[in-house]
Amino acid sequence: MLTQLIATLTLALVCTATPVIVRDNLIRLPIARRVNSTGISKLIEIDQARARTLKTSSKTRHASARFRSAPTVAVFNDPVTNAATTYTAAVQVGNPATTYNLIVDTGSSNTWVGAGTRFTTTSSTVNTGQLMAVEYGSGFVFGDEVLDRVSFGGLTISQQSIGVALISSGFNGVDGIIGIGPTDLTEGTTSDGDSVPTVTDNAFSQGSIGTKQVGVSFEPTTSLSVTNGELTFGGADPSKFTGSLHTVPITTTSPASEFFGVDQSISYGSTTILSTTAGIVDTGTTLILLASDAFSAYQTATGAVSDEATGLLSITASQFASLESLNFNIGGETFTLTPNAQIWPRALNTAIGGTTDGIYLIVGDIGTPSGEGLDFINGFAFLERFYTVFDSSANTVSFATTPFTTATTN
Repeated sequence: MLTQLIATLTLALVCTATPVIVRDNLIRLPIARRVNSTGISKLIEIDQARARTLKTSSKTRHASARFRSAPTVAVFNDPVTNAATTYTAAVQVGNPATTYNLIVDTGSSNTWVGAGTRFTTTSSTVNTGQLMAVEYGSGFVFGDEVLDRVSFGGLTISQQSIGVALISSGFNGVDGIIGIGPTDLTEGTTSDGDSVPTVTDNAFSQGSIGTKQVGVSFEPTTSLSVTNGELTFGGADPSKFTGSLHTVPITTTSPASEFFGVDQSISYGSTTILSTTAGIVDTGTTLILLASDAFSAYQTATGAVSDEATGLLSITASQFASLESLNFNIGGETFTLTPNAQIWPRALNTAIGGTTDGIYLIVGDIGTPSGEGLDFINGFAFLERFYTVFDSSANTVSFATTPFTTATTN
């Protein structure tokens, strides 16, 4: 399908792993969260669409097609609606540089620009002669693959391979993506079929960072638009977490193994609702998604009902008062979401179509039963409470508590 799309568009256009490095001299990249309050699609529908594409793309990863379908990113618009939530970083490209606001995505690995702010060719731009194409769950990008100077957080990468959109769909309000997922996710996205080094790969190979580790820090927020996060390239930022980092290997279960996937079990209070299984930790998903059977058990245990306006689970004030902790056991360590951490920020209720006094849960249904190899997604609702380090060379993910793990922000 994507090969046909390319042809049409072309014609039209003519735990025992390497330890996490904890240091102070890191490359820091601020990240902004924005909640759009107009024309919002339901959060759960957007996240479920992403989950479907993550699973589907893995099945076609080794197909013989010239270009392959790749995972969906963050939160997309369709031609009519706006994305509910986006998480973006300011990245400079070229010399002289143009600044682009790019979605931060661990579920894909191509970096590209030009969806909003158009790309400007400068003295540092080198056309590779290759085309690039990535089809996402709610959109696509097609364009040229170039080498160019990329800068962010005081770091400059020379000859970074990036896509330049000639046509794109589904990216209203942003300029593209900075993909920080595993490098293998780029295979088949350019016309030569080879993989494309990520910004993390090149920062490491050019000696700017000493390890291919990316730390992700987010703080819970009640603002529609705020810079509340930070990426750190080259190790973990000790100022962003408390206690020790707990490191686990990437799961061996497919398709979660193709992303930053881990094995975990989940309990509500003392009751197990999801036995140990594989899923992923993902900056491109807003909610926490559970396999349908685990979601059903959670809904029953909380007494929540589905809210038609938001698509989320809703509970009463008395149910919230008796809400129990949601526990994620990852590699023998338990990471606990308090009752407050399980609800959508009430100050932002109307931004997602809810009522001002409503109480909505941030746990959703992934849309498929457990046992399919990707049975949960720990999205931003999880990442805002736990510091996370993605290591693409050691194939590990690390977690730690933060000063906001038990905050009552929501």
